[in-house]
Amino acid sequence: MTKYFVYDVFTDSRFGGNPLAIIPDASGLPEGDFQRIAREFNFSETTFVLPPDDPSHTAKIRIFSPLSELPFAGHPTIGTAIALARQGHGPDMTLELGVGPIVCHATDHSARFSTQVPLKVLAEPEVADVAQVLGLTVADIVLQTHPPTTATLGIQFTITEVRDRATLSAAKPNIEALRRFATKYPQAGRFAQHVYTRSDGVIFARMFDPLDNIPEDAATGSAAATLGALLVKCTSAPQEFIIRQGDDMGRPSRIEVDAKAGSVTIAGSAVAVMEGQLL
Repeated sequence: MTKYFVYDVFTDSRFGGNPLAIIPDASGLPEGDFQRIAREFNFSETTFVLPPDDPSHTAKIRIFSPLSELPFAGHPTIGTAIALARQGHGPDMTLELGVGPIVCHATDHSARFSTQVPLKVLAEPEVADVAQVLGLTVADIVLQTHPPTTATLGIQFTITEVRDRATLSAAKPNIEALRRFATKYPQAGRFAQHVYTRSDGVIFARMFDPLDNIPEDAATGSAAATLGALLVKCTSAPQEFIIRQGDDMGRPSRIEVDAKAGSVTIAGSAVAVMEGQLL
């Protein structure tokens, strides 16, 4: 039987943050079962830990959403690094992900990782299209720093700033519009929406990806990293900020972002919630 853990990530309290299933030793599982297991857990992501291809690295991590394998994701990287630290690895470790090796520093309760994957700006969808997708009006969209922008550090997100927290809370994805505009903007993938606003020096965010079976995500480290890289590009200045996410879901999360030209560091905490065995 194969052991699994469930961690809540980007929180220091159980039942907050973003849940993550971790298979700490997936080497005995048929590869074809990885997607089935991720679909069975039905979290936004599940990770499978394997021996590294490079013996000098700590582990190879494969990340699956309920529908597909992902080359990179933030909360699975943070949560898995902490789980590995609790098994005696680290504190410094190198994890092999689909985007390449990621250097992490982890203890048994917190972790950080840095990525040097270059930002790719893929599209600037029309403001009216994004407003329709989010169930908002054009006047709700803030354009001062950047227009709605589809960008990626490994996973595509369409990043949009809105005017205030009330507007952020009011956002409600229009599934039919999402399907229609995902076709109009094929470079945006499933047209996942990362929406944010600024308040008292903190960024409040929500992430919707219903076409990947994620109606809303409680904490999205990969989107946070992409936002950091995008703001560096748009302002030509380093960016350091906290993202609060998950408040509207009752799963508050805290993501630390430190972005510079060519590098983004993501940090956060995680707590173990349960463990068990795959039969």
